[in-house]
Amino acid sequence: MLERILDNYCDEEILMADGFDDAVIGIEENSMRLIYSVHLCIEILKDEMNEIDAMEYFTYNVSGGYVRRLLYGVGIYKYPQIKIF
Repeated sequence: MLERILDNYCDEEILMADGFDDAVIGIEENSMRLIYSVHLCIEILKDEMNEIDAMEYFTYNVSGGYVRRLLYGVGIYKYPQIKIF
């Protein structure tokens, strides 16, 4: 998905979260912000830590950090306890 977006918007400056390329599910065209799946972000983090730690890391360091300017979609609400700032 990310590759298609970058190909379609090659002249645009797009902010990306490092390490979450496989979690991209779309782009918000007005602000040119990528949309990431919370579920997929946590799945990526689970490669390095358990699920609880991955959810906490995502909440405080990803969605609550510098990359909070990006958009995160919860989808089917697998993680309703995740707060998107």
